[in-house]
Amino acid sequence: MAFTGFAQAAGTTLATAAAEKGRYFGTAVAAGRLGDSTYSGLLQREFDMVTAENEMKMDATEPNQNQFSYGNADRIVNLARSQGKRIRGHALAWHSQQPGWMQRMEGSALRSAMLNHVTRVASYYSGKIYAWDVVNEAFQDGSSGARRDSNLQRTGNDWIEAAFRAARAADPGAKLCYNDYNSDDWTHAKTQAIFRMVQDFKQRGVPIDCVGLQSHFNAQSPVPGNYQTTLQNFANLGVDVQITELDIEGSGSAQASNYERVVKACLAVTRCTGITVWGIRDTDSWRAYGTPLLFDGSGNKKPAYTAVLNALNEGSIPQPGVIDPTAWYVLVNRSSGKALDVYGLATNDGGRIAQWSRNDGANQQWQFLDSGGGYYRVKSRHSGKVLDVPNSSTADGAAIQQWSDHSGANQQFRAVESGGYHKLLNRNSNKAVEVQGSSTADGANVVQYSDWSGANQQWQLVRVG
Repeated sequence: MAFTGFAQAAGTTLATAAAEKGRYFGTAVAAGRLGDSTYSGLLQREFDMVTAENEMKMDATEPNQNQFSYGNADRIVNLARSQGKRIRGHALAWHSQQPGWMQRMEGSALRSAMLNHVTRVASYYSGKIYAWDVVNEAFQDGSSGARRDSNLQRTGNDWIEAAFRAARAADPGAKLCYNDYNSDDWTHAKTQAIFRMVQDFKQRGVPIDCVGLQSHFNAQSPVPGNYQTTLQNFANLGVDVQITELDIEGSGSAQASNYERVVKACLAVTRCTGITVWGIRDTDSWRAYGTPLLFDGSGNKKPAYTAVLNALNEGSIPQPGVIDPTAWYVLVNRSSGKALDVYGLATNDGGRIAQWSRNDGANQQWQFLDSGGGYYRVKSRHSGKVLDVPNSSTADGAAIQQWSDHSGANQQFRAVESGGYHKLLNRNSNKAVEVQGSSTADGANVVQYSDWSGANQQWQLVRVG
């Protein structure tokens, strides 16, 4: 028997369709275009992850040494957060788009200035960023696999490691990524060199959580036949893979087919967590001449858009679906991207419920048991216990715990769907299950709070069994 819900519904926008598959779909945003109603309307409707196109780069955020400027970056961050979107921070350390004062520096003075920049910017936005591109484009093209000969590289080969350690200390809840272009073909020396660096970092405990593949494609640099292999091999190192700056020059069915290939490759790799396109309309693109994006200059959907949406929706039910009480779901928080988790693999009554990076373990899998009247008890696959508000509390901030199932009203939740996400409202208190304080940290508390439809109260039901 099935009960009304939308967990398996096909998404009608890029973001909702991707969310049904446990991914995000983002775009690069320019602060100067936010006053364009077509641009801002598409941003609000279609995307759930935002990257500042230039506004968080080194020249924008520290134009003069130790004088930081966040105005345009804040415009983007504040808009995204007000719409329940997450943010990728781009980029903390890069050889390009350095302010003039930094371009003239070298040696230990430059190393100190770079680390100060990483620390100050990551600290300023701490807790607001889903993932940082900590270091961008540090390897050279060609067949050598060598590091790029930049002023930062000349401060010492450990500069990348130092930047990642500084970023972790400044913003411990954010995912830390290495980001590069021409790293899509598994056979290329550059791809292999990045792989070896990430492998070394993981083996030595250097904090790195993700690899970003920019994925700028055209006729001279097409989508490689081994693209999925590249994604999977990086994921096998124990990091997430993110497609960070996707654009594909072309038009019509050929362009649509290439976009479809990229999306399907990501969906085939469990740890490919999302896709960001580098702009909204063709006219917004850094390579507008190549018409490389999903919307034309007037904001109309191109064949590539339809191909992407269809690829994301493949296997989904093309109409409002059901919450299946025989299925197991991972509940992914819209604000943090992390999963509802039985903390520490507890099996006892009173075991704490937290959020944690998604790993699809049994302690992150939940079954919806019908209680009648549109309410469910939410049972852990790991412990067999259900979500519970202690002592039938009605207070804001009361913890969510696990407890033996006794079908009490404090163990029953109504799943209210909106835009591909669900709020879970307790039958006893009528309060929503939320990540306390919109935290993005592993282990953050899950509590009940008055329903205000915040992103930290919205959960994506991802069916895993």
